[in-house]
Amino acid sequence: MKNINISMAPPFGILQSLSYRVAVLIPCYNEELAIGKVVKDFYSVLPNAEVYVYDNNSIDNTISVASAAGANVRRVTRQGKGNVVRQMFADVEADVYVLVDGDDTYEASSAKDMIEKLVDEGLDMVVGVRVSDEQAAYRVGHRLGNAVLTRVANVIFGRKFSDMLSGYRVFSRRYVKSFPALASGFETETEITVHALELRMPISEVDTPYRGRPSGSLSKLNTYRDGFRILVTLVSLFKAERPLAFFSILSGFFSLSSIILIVPIIETYIRTGLVPRFPTAFLSMGLMLLAFLSITSGFLLDTVTRGRQEMKRLFYLSIQPTEVHNDDVAY
Repeated sequence: MKNINISMAPPFGILQSLSYRVAVLIPCYNEELAIGKVVKDFYSVLPNAEVYVYDNNSIDNTISVASAAGANVRRVTRQGKGNVVRQMFADVEADVYVLVDGDDTYEASSAKDMIEKLVDEGLDMVVGVRVSDEQAAYRVGHRLGNAVLTRVANVIFGRKFSDMLSGYRVFSRRYVKSFPALASGFETETEITVHALELRMPISEVDTPYRGRPSGSLSKLNTYRDGFRILVTLVSLFKAERPLAFFSILSGFFSLSSIILIVPIIETYIRTGLVPRFPTAFLSMGLMLLAFLSITSGFLLDTVTRGRQEMKRLFYLSIQPTEVHNDDVAY
């Protein structure tokens, strides 16, 4: 079999005569009302793809409905979307991976455009940016939370994203097999985004229609609880991936607090020669020591982080890139 490396980015027209193994990965929990249609829609758009449904302890008929629709159904007993994603990425072998929720809110037809963009431009990730006018599809709280968290991530990691928490993405093999997948729940989308930013992978976005769930289907996402977990994950990743910036902010806070506390004491000492508030003076000194410890920790951890990032980058580069085959059945 003759393999053609798509990192060479063949012209779009050439892609029509080439093919690649596509795996559609669908994490599921109690989605019997939607999963059958989702599986059939993706088989219709990508007839030669393999559709995998990973069930996460559903107590309804999700498994039987997905199997009847023709999906390759597997089970993950450890609860949480992040745990399911980790298992899927470890199990499935393909050239291109489509990750989509099983609630029938995403448009299957967008997958073809996303895949072609990934292959044609030699990308590692294409994010489906949700576009919807339906109030029920994209609640105000979720829309606002996504906008705030996306903005925070853009500021921290220096890259503009439109929809950091989208559940619809297409990945290269290199991305999937280099992704550590440490998150356990819905914060996995944040981890997925940061992994691409950390390794400076070539990524892009494609607008995709977003609609409401089928009648009777309930969202598993809790706006406040999961939003808080995502924010905590974002801060944790900021500390882990940008330690110098993180501890510099802490150092600045401690330094400023120390100066604000000590200035009145110094003024009193200059006027009277006395130090009337020893506890405040000691607190100020302690805060300044914390400031120096923080900035020192930042420099030390930055060195460690750079070494870890170099190892992750080398591992990423050691993985064979997505291949396009010219003698297989087209996707």
